[in-house]
Amino acid sequence: MSDLTFLPAVEMARQIRERKISAVELVDAHFQKIDRLNPKLNAFVHVDAERARREAKRADDAVLRGDPLGPLHGVPVSIKSSVEVAGFRWECGTRLRAGMVSAQDAPLVARLRAAGAIVLGVTNTPELLMAWETDNLLYGRTNSPWDLERTPGGSSGGEAAAIAAGMSAGGVGSDGGGSIRVPAHFSGICGLKPTPGRIPATGHFPASGGPFALIGMVGPMARTVADVKVLFEVMQGPDEGDSCAAPVPVSWPTEVEVKGLRIGYFEDDGRTPVTAETRAAVRTAAESLRRAGFQVEAFRPDGLDEARELWKKFFVKVGGMLIGPMFQGCEHDISPILKQFLEWSAVEPELSVRSLLDAWFRRDEVRAKFLAQMKKYPILLCPAAAIPAFRHGERTWRIEGKTVNYLDAWSYTEWFNLLGNPAAVVPVGRSSEGLPIGVQIVGRPWEEEQVLAVAAALEKECGAWRIPPLCWRGRG
Repeated sequence: MSDLTFLPAVEMARQIRERKISAVELVDAHFQKIDRLNPKLNAFVHVDAERARREAKRADDAVLRGDPLGPLHGVPVSIKSSVEVAGFRWECGTRLRAGMVSAQDAPLVARLRAAGAIVLGVTNTPELLMAWETDNLLYGRTNSPWDLERTPGGSSGGEAAAIAAGMSAGGVGSDGGGSIRVPAHFSGICGLKPTPGRIPATGHFPASGGPFALIGMVGPMARTVADVKVLFEVMQGPDEGDSCAAPVPVSWPTEVEVKGLRIGYFEDDGRTPVTAETRAAVRTAAESLRRAGFQVEAFRPDGLDEARELWKKFFVKVGGMLIGPMFQGCEHDISPILKQFLEWSAVEPELSVRSLLDAWFRRDEVRAKFLAQMKKYPILLCPAAAIPAFRHGERTWRIEGKTVNYLDAWSYTEWFNLLGNPAAVVPVGRSSEGLPIGVQIVGRPWEEEQVLAVAAALEKECGAWRIPPLCWRGRG
């Protein structure tokens, strides 16, 4: 492949170790791509080329000296701007934090640097992350490299656009209701939402505390499953700043163990219809895994709709209760999409102490029943969303004769935030308009390794990653 920026991250690191390419050369190629495409995509909100080139020079010197090298040595990465990166803006897309620069690295960023990664910059988000598209009053709208009139998703939309377009080899997103998985699905890349606490959310804003510690977490995004895997290995591990942390050792299953996992799949939840191409992608994934030797059976778990309703209480209602007061006296600083989110939150039933406790207990009951069903099907296969990437500003869609509303379109990811399951997205198909369609692979808590092993098998069968049209030679 002649374009260095589209090499897999693990291949970049290998070629740097073997002195086939230099880290400086690789970083320069990424900044050339950023200079060319970021004005159209608006994925990065802050880059530091001089710092990155200095780090790349040090990385090359380490290779020449024969120093021990980490698994991401010299690999250029990006970080969602809701995560602390020393010297970079930590604004989370809101005027309330305009100009805020982090003084330190979040633990996961420190771990990436220790593995040799070079941070190019931080990426755009919707204001305070409360949307499945990316736009704010600080930096404006992020566009998809598949179609500039469409969104790359949210809230990790800047990350998804940067990675898909080859402006970054991989990076870090966060996910409270699909914010890693929906952008991965929209943008034709891979992403992993881990179990709460598996990768520390320390240094993330808004903080993953209280109810948000159960549903919000950080995770890796990249163009290939192998790259997601190495990012996961580097970032995982407990940190005292994360209330959900647990000392769970990494344990990759053997091929025999992976093939022994029974997979249950469903094309829709019986409530929110999905596009015909989305159904086809799930069927393709099921058939591909079956060909690869897995036992794959049609199965739709019980409890999905109650999980969706409970997620709305924690994310939509509690989120609005926490965010709304932050804007008292400065309502003019609220972006339109956050204002709409707060309106949705306001019409949800009020939460008293009693009703919040009831929701918390119900969540645990639903989770226990759900995990009991996963004893038979430790892996689930389902859509990542009802639709592929939508046009900027769209709020409803007509599918199978039914109107699908904005919040309902992402219920396919929201359940697993409420339930605490790890889940990955892998590109599998295309829409009639050529847009990527990803499929979601869900596992049991603390079993990210199984999820990624199945994801790798699916990727091997489907091989669906493609260079977006904006990035073809002669375009952009």
